Amino acid sequence: MAREGSVSILDVQNATKKKAAAPRSWILLDSTGEGTVLDADKYAIMHRVQIHARDLRILDPLLSYPSTILGRERAIVLNLEHIKAIITSEEVLLRDPTEDNVIPIVEELRRRLPPVNFARRAEDGREQSNGQNDAEAGNEDESPFEFRALEVALEAICSFLDARTTELETAAYPALDELTSKISSRNLDRVRKLKSAMTRLTARVQKVRDELEQLLDDDDDMADLYLSRKLAGASSPVSGYGVPNWYPASPTIGSKISRASRASAATIHGNENDVEELEMLLEAYFMQIDGTLNKLTTLREYIDDTEDYINIQLDNHRNQLIQLELFLSSGTVCLSIYSLVAGIFGMNIPYTWNTNHGYLFKWVVVLAGLFSVGLFALIVTYARYKGLVGT
Repeated sequence: MAREGSVSILDVQNATKKKAAAPRSWILLDSTGEGTVLDADKYAIMHRVQIHARDLRILDPLLSYPSTILGRERAIVLNLEHIKAIITSEEVLLRDPTEDNVIPIVEELRRRLPPVNFARRAEDGREQSNGQNDAEAGNEDESPFEFRALEVALEAICSFLDARTTELETAAYPALDELTSKISSRNLDRVRKLKSAMTRLTARVQKVRDELEQLLDDDDDMADLYLSRKLAGASSPVSGYGVPNWYPASPTIGSKISRASRASAATIHGNENDVEELEMLLEAYFMQIDGTLNKLTTLREYIDDTEDYINIQLDNHRNQLIQLELFLSSGTVCLSIYSLVAGIFGMNIPYTWNTNHGYLFKWVVVLAGLFSVGLFALIVTYARYKGLVGT
């Protein structure tokens, strides 16, 4: 019985390990736009695209890594929100292609990766401006494969974040206006949730913007994304001399070898510092994501203004309550004085003038009442003079 129990425990552990080590789905898109679904583990992916395990770990959805665009010797590692891809000079590996947010990206890659589509669009508009469209199609056909794939990913993530921002604006502005008109627990809780969502979305947009800005500020990082140029330089006799055919174990060494290889290629092609094409591509989407961030900044300012307005309203109500408390306290003091006088003269104490001159008590009551009213008016006048209450 003990042996059977131990065997069942081992079976459960083995099943758990197999489940944890189960390969995740990838889709492979080549230069013709054809897609092939791959159920490959990380070692097969690393061997295929020749990247490090630490780079592949960035694409793990179970780990929380920020948005990143990394240029390696033969691949671009792309982690932008739900877009987790590896781009080479001839193919694109996209992770989890069955997710709802990834399916449109797969369709867009299939449509835009083949250069034939550019000629097809030029043919459709041939009646309007034949020569101009042919020139544009020729320029687009010259765009490297990795740039076309990168453009699809950047366009998708920028459009996705902009759509989320638009949805947030649509829900936030009416909620803020409603809160301004009526301060209630329901409206306050609604705005609190929207503000939390805005903070999280701002952080996501800011990270993508910072990543694009970092690439634009460093020409070497942009040059690392020219996979076709590096591949052409590696195939030449000069640049291939002295460069080993194995993938280095250290990213730092790999970066130095990559830049040395590009320097050798620059001797032949003379375009090492020519990153204008990629710079224009990144600038376009940097402007788009920066516009999205500006929308969120404007929304944050509107929320801050609404909070300031609500605080002013609450301060005003608080001041009104303080004024009311001052009036009540002043009235209580005056009535206490009047009650004290009435209580003193209403005590059952024998005194001769009360029997002979009974009408005198009436004057005491009247004078005490007038004194109390005059004292209340004096307190209110003094408070208004000092600015303690409103006029």
